[in-house]
Amino acid sequence: MTDNIKRNENYSRYVNAISPSSSALSSLIKAFIAGGITCVIGEIVRNTFGLIPGITDEQAAVYASVVLVVIAILFTGLGIYDSIGRIGGAGSFLPITGFANAMSSAAMEFRSEGLIMGTAVKMFNVVGPVIVNGIVWSAVAGILRYIIALISGVL
Repeated sequence: MTDNIKRNENYSRYVNAISPSSSALSSLIKAFIAGGITCVIGEIVRNTFGLIPGITDEQAAVYASVVLVVIAILFTGLGIYDSIGRIGGAGSFLPITGFANAMSSAAMEFRSEGLIMGTAVKMFNVVGPVIVNGIVWSAVAGILRYIIALISGVL
C-alpha cells in the first residue's frame, strides 16, 4: 500500500514538472480575443451579405454561418486551426466553428479506413451525440414550456 502511495506521489511530481503552467487570466484573455475575432469576422461577413439586394437579414446570418463553417473546415485541413486552438484555447471552439473543426478533423484522421467506414462513420461519431442531445433537450424544453403554458392558462 505504501509503495502505491509513493509511486502516485512520484507520478504527481513528474506530471507537475512536465506540464506547462498557464495563467487563468491569460487563458481567459486569449480565449476572449480568439472568440471575439471569430465573431467579428462573422459579423463582417453577415453585414456584407446584407448589402446584397434581395437578401434578408436572416438569410445573411445563415450565409455567414455557412462561410464560418467552410473557413473552419479549410483551416482544419490546412493545419491552421490547430495553431489557432493552441493560442486561443476555448475561444477557438465557438459552437459553429468548433463543431466544424471537430467534424472535419475526425473525418481527416480516419480517411485511410475508407470513405464509409472511416470518414463518414468517425465524422458522425462526433456529430451523433450532439444532434441526439440537441433533439432530446429541445423536446424536453418544449414539453416543459407547454406544461407551464397550460398551468398559467395561456393555452
